[in-house]
Amino acid sequence: MAIIETNHLSKKYGNVMRVDDLRLRVPEGAIYGFLGPNGAGKSTTLKMILGLARPTAGDITVFGTPMTRRNRLTILKQIGSLIESPSYYGHLTGEENLRIVQTMRGVPAQHIREVLEIVRLADQKDKRVAHYSLGMKQRLGLAAALLGYPRLLILDEPTNGLDPAGIQEMRALIKTLPERFGMTVVVSSHLLSEIDQMADHVGIIREGELVYQDTLAALHSRSAHHLALRTTDNRQVQRLLRGQRMAVSLENEWLILPLLSDDDTMALCRLLTGEGIGLLRLEEREKSLEDIFLELTGRAVSL
Repeated sequence: MAIIETNHLSKKYGNVMRVDDLRLRVPEGAIYGFLGPNGAGKSTTLKMILGLARPTAGDITVFGTPMTRRNRLTILKQIGSLIESPSYYGHLTGEENLRIVQTMRGVPAQHIREVLEIVRLADQKDKRVAHYSLGMKQRLGLAAALLGYPRLLILDEPTNGLDPAGIQEMRALIKTLPERFGMTVVVSSHLLSEIDQMADHVGIIREGELVYQDTLAALHSRSAHHLALRTTDNRQVQRLLRGQRMAVSLENEWLILPLLSDDDTMALCRLLTGEGIGLLRLEEREKSLEDIFLELTGRAVSL
């Protein structure tokens, strides 16, 4: 079952199309990484799913139910979210901030103690939030999103501004949620390395358009090994190999071939020598995820 489905979802601000014909499919129980450069439309998409922005076109289905103005609040009761920076009252303690959210959401008071334990803030619950570190504030925002143990958790750039230790802690915490509580988690990021270490499904957005959506394993499979070959006459080699029905392409003065066995590689070298073509370099390569991201988005990825 898809927890979230969008069809032809679009959002236009003035003459600028921020999200264009988006078709998301978020499987139940997944950690779905929503990946793209800054300004690609990630936050706008998540805001539309949460009813914080009205779509220009298209529709949204959550938990198998089309979202409308009439049922939006009923659906949102089953969703926890942390969009952009967490909101809090700095003069109140962490526990007091959660008490306000707990009262508004109508969930049991015992959840406050439980979520503080989950995000490891139980020892800091009586401290004013104004004195929290940035990482502690992020964890408090996550605790507020976890109140009521929602079926769906939506996190927008949850590691933004955190130091390496805070990023690792937040990532480890998010990874436990589906198995521990049966939640489906959507986490957006412009950090490919974060999504790679956290998610099992991924959607990549570029300038408001979804350019890739599948499992993370399928994305990794696109980084297949191949051979890169440079010779004294690349054009002639390309004609020779195509004549032998071998897939070959020319990229930046390199011939790109499928990975060959040792015997086939030796046969290739003998063929070039027999034709009087010099072999300058032969390399085995594998595309990195960063290379694939760049191909899909046309922009460099933050590491």
